[in-house]
Amino acid sequence: MMVDKRHPGPSGSAAGPAAVPLFGFQPPVGTPYGLEVGTVEDFFVQHDDWPWNPPRPGRATFHYLIAVTEGELRHDVDHVTRIVSPGQWLWVRPGHAQCWHPPGAVRGPFILFERDVLRPDLARLLAPLTAHAAPAVLTPHPDDAAWLQQTALQLLDEHRALGRRPLDIHHALRRSLLESLLLRLANSPGITPIGTATAHAGRADRYGRFLDALELHFRELHQAADYAELLGCSVRTLSRAARDATGKGVRELIDERRLLEARRLLGGARWDARSVAVHLGFTDPANFGRFFRDRTGLTPAAFATESQSMA
Repeated sequence: MMVDKRHPGPSGSAAGPAAVPLFGFQPPVGTPYGLEVGTVEDFFVQHDDWPWNPPRPGRATFHYLIAVTEGELRHDVDHVTRIVSPGQWLWVRPGHAQCWHPPGAVRGPFILFERDVLRPDLARLLAPLTAHAAPAVLTPHPDDAAWLQQTALQLLDEHRALGRRPLDIHHALRRSLLESLLLRLANSPGITPIGTATAHAGRADRYGRFLDALELHFRELHQAADYAELLGCSVRTLSRAARDATGKGVRELIDERRLLEARRLLGGARWDARSVAVHLGFTDPANFGRFFRDRTGLTPAAFATESQSMA
């Protein structure tokens, strides 16, 4: 099941420190409709041949959601090690760089799903929860914690019930349980109230799809026209959606995302400037240096030194 059995996506898997392969959703044969449910302990058992030392980073086109019921989970999300304790949830969203730590005694449901498994109206409601900038570690409201854990276990039970009832009923039950779980999880501290996601739904949906595409492809696609083509709209239409949502142009948002990745890699992950330049699609490290200095006032090397001195 799950990660090392999935195939790299369009980004490939070139060798070198800057290679972070992109994996598409490929559940076991017979698993229907973009949703797979298991347990994190089964995941570790089934991947006991993984090269845990050193672990390998990767990215996925789908959501990882883990509810920790026992033990402590350590997991890198966007080059930061997160510690997830019992009662908390780890959420790795599409495009986030992630890296597993060696297996321990952690237990709990492990849910993987594609964005399209959610109905469009609920996907809009849940936008603050599924957004790339939402917290990677969620601590549910105390009134919701037991209900969420129980619902996750019911989802696991229904997933394992494949063949007991007609396939469309089986999937409807799985999707209903997942959506109920996410709507309740959206009540967690640190998540924008979901009612705010319904304003200007059409433009917000296009901007949301742009953010999804940006998170997956900012390393290799750097022009507004690239994203307009992916989304099947004009550059003008995409630019209007971006400005309505943020007041910024598409190119500015692309550059901001590349800069954020550069900061993470130079600081917390301690990559060298040349590797970061390759990772972000710069043909010349000098061009990356100018890009970084123009936006931060520091050279990549100076930023890395400053970040490490503050660690």
